Amino acid sequence: MTAGTHPSDGLLAVIDMQRVFAEPDSPWATPRFDAAAAGVRRLLPVFGERVTFTRFVAPDKPAGIWRAYYEQWPFALRPPHSRLWELTDEFAARAPHVMDATTFGKWTPELAERVSAGGRLLLAGVSTDCCVLSTALAAADAGTEVWVVADACAGVDDDTHAAALRVMGLYGPHIRVVTVDDVLTEAGRTVIA
Repeated sequence: MTAGTHPSDGLLAVIDMQRVFAEPDSPWATPRFDAAAAGVRRLLPVFGERVTFTRFVAPDKPAGIWRAYYEQWPFALRPPHSRLWELTDEFAARAPHVMDATTFGKWTPELAERVSAGGRLLLAGVSTDCCVLSTALAAADAGTEVWVVADACAGVDDDTHAAALRVMGLYGPHIRVVTVDDVLTEAGRTVIA
């Protein structure tokens, strides 16, 4: 923990807690979505308005390799207002700020602007091995301190979740893999500036 900082001084980005990843009959269902959601629920009170929920949405017209991607997943080529792209009911009602992106990584100029200069970005959501990983690496490259909250994330399966966390852990001190309890413990401490 950097002297004089507090977890809630950072921004919590909750990555893609959407119906398309939550619903068991979805081709993109994330098996441990509910476990990640439980971790997110515990984090939200610490951050208040310092939370951004992201949504992965399809582009109007895929370009480059995205054309092949949507040929593989044609069900997903729907407009941003489609039901599959909605945040789950629980999070739609609790999202102070929502940001859409047509890319795996959510480190966009909009998200960067929400993380103050020298600030910390905490990541939770799905999937650890795709959108969380892509966001963490891009943010770290931009010079942002990133905490990935492991038990508030879920991957396409347990093995790839664990592998993605191991890879991100190699990027210290840029990226730190933590738990919900780590964040809550830090939030409960008095920080001396």
